[in-house]
Amino acid sequence: MIKGGVTAPTGFLAAGVHAGIKPVPLLDLALLASTHPGVMAGVFTQNRIMAAPVLLGRRQLKKYTGQAIIVNSGNANAFTGSQGMTDALEMRKLVATALRLPVSTVFVGSTGVIGRPLPMPAIRQAIPSLTRLLSRSGHKPAAQAIMTTDATHKEIALQAKMGQRILTIGGMAKGSGMIHPDMATMLAYLTTDASIAPRALQVALTRAVNETFNCISVDGDTSTNDTVLCLANGRAGNPAIQTGTPQWEKFYTLLHEACLSLSLQICRDGEGCTKIVEIVVRGTRTNREAKKIAQTIATSLLVKTAVFGEDPNWGRIVAAAGRAGVNFNPSRLWLAFNETRVVENGQAIGGQTANRAQRIMRKKRYVMTLSVGNKPGYARLWTTDLSYDYVKINASYTT
Repeated sequence: MIKGGVTAPTGFLAAGVHAGIKPVPLLDLALLASTHPGVMAGVFTQNRIMAAPVLLGRRQLKKYTGQAIIVNSGNANAFTGSQGMTDALEMRKLVATALRLPVSTVFVGSTGVIGRPLPMPAIRQAIPSLTRLLSRSGHKPAAQAIMTTDATHKEIALQAKMGQRILTIGGMAKGSGMIHPDMATMLAYLTTDASIAPRALQVALTRAVNETFNCISVDGDTSTNDTVLCLANGRAGNPAIQTGTPQWEKFYTLLHEACLSLSLQICRDGEGCTKIVEIVVRGTRTNREAKKIAQTIATSLLVKTAVFGEDPNWGRIVAAAGRAGVNFNPSRLWLAFNETRVVENGQAIGGQTANRAQRIMRKKRYVMTLSVGNKPGYARLWTTDLSYDYVKINASYTT
């Protein structure tokens, strides 16, 4: 891991300012730009109610080209009718004009309260100063400017050698609530100076998202604005990476590591979160079946509250698995907290296992493994506990 966040790769600049969308002095408008045009890949929310920036981004992504991303926080620009799209288009045009870029290369993101029009006068006034502040050192203000209920900003930067070249991947993300596996469960923006073919980047990002961002759950909700974008400007000077090559595998490994780091940062910052639990399910007929069981356990309110209370009530876990809609033989089931099994062949082991399990549950992080047979199906997800603070934070979010 290196320093620099989204501006660690060669040729990237960023900035963040207070435009007036959120109360003073909170930063609420971020800009990320490349000195050169590049390849853009993206994955978006599957929620049927999509914010205007998501609809616009999906349309733009068909060209796989990009050079800048403008993101506001404090207002989702979702469920805002035709005015919402008009405002998203204007944000794009304002940045394109200021940076002298084709409008099709500027992507827009928004996050915050749903159903309120954007304060466009404030945004119009802020964009000139935002563009003037673009710099390599602007990664932290940019990461702070996309936060909503986040307690802290989230960044990552990694490097790997490929041939005679050093490839760098940087990233920033926001998310602590409305987090659930259904693409993408937050906003995340990744940058790289790698030269890579458009399809190769899209395949790598989709796979990385499915194995990281789509494997975390805080509260079972997904947003109208969930977006992951990755911009590759090719400034590292490596031969263009193609799908299915050893170079692609190496690039994918680095991208996966960056996405996983941001995913776990989101989990750690889950609203009111005190613990992160890795849920592993194995022994199903397919990976899809295993993931279905894991998601059911991860989103069970009874399981999440037991995690918060450090209560080894394994009955809640096996009951959640049983209602996941997956066929398995209960008498083949075993369950463990880290290496301590509490259930074997569908029955409680008894003895001191409950006490050992409770000691494990007092840790900030641990693994919960459920096996339902000897088939090859496997899934791994991360979930958080559900604390009193989660209710406090979300009970007064718009007030």
